[in-house]
Amino acid sequence: MTTPKITIIVLNWNGKDDTLECLSSITNINYSNYEVVVVDNGSSDDSVYAIHSQFPNIHVIETGKNHGFAEGNNFGIRYALDEGADYILILNNDTTVDPGLIKNLVNSAKTNPHAGLIGPKIYYHAQPKVIWAAGGYWDELGMCFEQTGDGEIDTGQYDTTVSTDFIVGCAMFIPAEVFRTVGLLDSDYFLNYEEIDFQCRVRAAGYTTLYEPHAHIWHKIAASFGGDSSPLKYYFIFRNRLLWAQRHLPWNKKLAVFWSVHFGLLKQFYRPFIKQIRNDFSLKNIYWAYSSASSNPLFKARAIGIIDYWKNNLGNCPEQIHTLNRSWVKHQK
Repeated sequence: MTTPKITIIVLNWNGKDDTLECLSSITNINYSNYEVVVVDNGSSDDSVYAIHSQFPNIHVIETGKNHGFAEGNNFGIRYALDEGADYILILNNDTTVDPGLIKNLVNSAKTNPHAGLIGPKIYYHAQPKVIWAAGGYWDELGMCFEQTGDGEIDTGQYDTTVSTDFIVGCAMFIPAEVFRTVGLLDSDYFLNYEEIDFQCRVRAAGYTTLYEPHAHIWHKIAASFGGDSSPLKYYFIFRNRLLWAQRHLPWNKKLAVFWSVHFGLLKQFYRPFIKQIRNDFSLKNIYWAYSSASSNPLFKARAIGIIDYWKNNLGNCPEQIHTLNRSWVKHQK
């Protein structure tokens, strides 16, 4: 029986050290028929030179500019499809992998032929025995997707292969036929929610999304954003959450998501404002409280993201968000 050909796509944008560590772990994979493709999204940190120097046999696609997660990976997906890949693994550059990752994913795909997308068990890179995601589920109360098992020490409690509502986008194993059926990642999202949009289209086409516990990776959380809570991430999460809801939810759940996003913005402003004026209701203090609350970079990024959704400004974020993010990252150090 022919061994299926796997193409592993690693997207890089100024993440040289993470990417080199990821590629180093990939070289230990115990599977015979796989190719690694690095898509470089216009890096300026000599990533491409370093990758060519340390991994001369790895194919590098240089896109020339930052196309975001969705379209950046699409460059690699198109290449993989043209080269005859049977399965494609989209893998974040801020991950490291277990040597048995591909073998276990392929075995799962063969056992579950209706699976259109398979995700591994994901651990925190800094806490190798602590689960970050063992699949995921739709939270009706919060009107959002949540990761199963987040923060739990792995004692085998999530060791059953199961269908799941959500697979985290940092590692998605997908049969090539699925891309030919449902299309590629939607570049409108640029970053964040493109994997959820894709998974919705996969399920709408009659496939299942599957969590495979015997396949393992370790993830450095939100390295590309500058942290798990940053202006850059806030912008894309809230703009794209509205976009995804518009495209995929029935009207009642769509309204619930829209309410949650907009009311959440109000609370993010209201709480610090009230706290500051509680003991001093002077006009001067009200002014300073307003200025302080509205200048919070996370509040500003969230507000701009919501406004851009309503203005249909999709794709990449405005330069103002990158400026906010650089300043925010600098003050976190």
